[in-house]
Amino acid sequence: MQILFLVGLMLACGFIGGKISNRLKFPAVVGYLIAGLLLGPSFLNILTLELLRSMGVFTDFALGIVAFIIGSEMRLSTLRKMGKGIVAIIFSESFGAFALVFAGVYFLTHKVYLALIFGAMAPASAPAGTAVVLQEYKAKGPLTNALYAVVGLDDGLAIMIYAFAAALAKISITGSAESFLSIVKGPIIEITGAIILGGFIGFILGYIARKIHSKKEILSVSLSAVMICSGLSNYFHFSLILANLSLGIIFANLYLHANRRSVESFNFISLPIYTIFFVIAGAYLQISLLPAMGLLGIIYIACRSLGLMGGAYFGAAVSNSDPVLRKYLGFGILSQAGVAIGLAIMATRDFSVLGQTGKDLAVLVINTIAATTIVFEIIGPIATKFAIRKAGEIGKAK
Repeated sequence: MQILFLVGLMLACGFIGGKISNRLKFPAVVGYLIAGLLLGPSFLNILTLELLRSMGVFTDFALGIVAFIIGSEMRLSTLRKMGKGIVAIIFSESFGAFALVFAGVYFLTHKVYLALIFGAMAPASAPAGTAVVLQEYKAKGPLTNALYAVVGLDDGLAIMIYAFAAALAKISITGSAESFLSIVKGPIIEITGAIILGGFIGFILGYIARKIHSKKEILSVSLSAVMICSGLSNYFHFSLILANLSLGIIFANLYLHANRRSVESFNFISLPIYTIFFVIAGAYLQISLLPAMGLLGIIYIACRSLGLMGGAYFGAAVSNSDPVLRKYLGFGILSQAGVAIGLAIMATRDFSVLGQTGKDLAVLVINTIAATTIVFEIIGPIATKFAIRKAGEIGKAK
């Protein structure tokens, strides 16, 4: 079917779904996801899997913008106020999720390699699901600032955790050890390359943008920076999210006024981009996978949720962070999608060549993570709204 018609259909259905979701007191993103679910293979199959794969440029573009805006909110002055607490929270919630999922999966299966890989999937979050809810409800305050920082930075840590866990899982399956350098080389290149690339483009963008006064023109150059950064990230196999996050951070902290005008200009176009992004994300969710999730998936959901919330509480408590972070931050980081799916695909590629045991692990991981994503993509935004409402931060931003 003609691509422009389908994009228009996604916008219309997403808009209606968002309005219905708001009427039911849910974040609009839940309506976008359900609209996509209805249009996708699970129901009407208007958005087929083949068609969705051809629309990858939309998801990359939207993720780039989300990461850029998150980076723009992470000003050094704000991070200094949070102090070491934010670092403690990121490590605590990431390793808390890893540890609990590892324990739960091992208790169920008694297989160390399975527990390691599923544990490594748990820390990865979905920045888009959280960030869009914060923007929709114009949230502002210590919890909002902490959420931007956590969902922006914990994906880098998740990639490193997966690298070590995958290496140990391979040793468990094959009995052959890998060198330390071979374990960390890939993730270090991916993370470092993304940070350098985004920082360099952010510096250039700021230098140009400070000489521009028209919002239309600053929107144009900002969009070009995000697109170039996203395209080069994909080409060099860097993390697209971390690269655009670095772009936003450098731009915001070196050129504050120009960055503020850039983010304001993005507000004029962000709604249709986010709508298409989440409709596509919803179409990828396949209800038929839910039965395949089984007891393993239920344990993964429960242990990941408890690990993230408990870890965030512990990290905030030991670092004497704001009490509101202890109470509610864990609710705002439950969303999981792109990065976790990416790690699951990586696990499929890495382990399917390790005999029948590796093939069984690969199939189990990709199906279980795809199924649990359905649950986390729906409950994540709802939990985020609950957190910022209880913290009293809704409607505080201008």
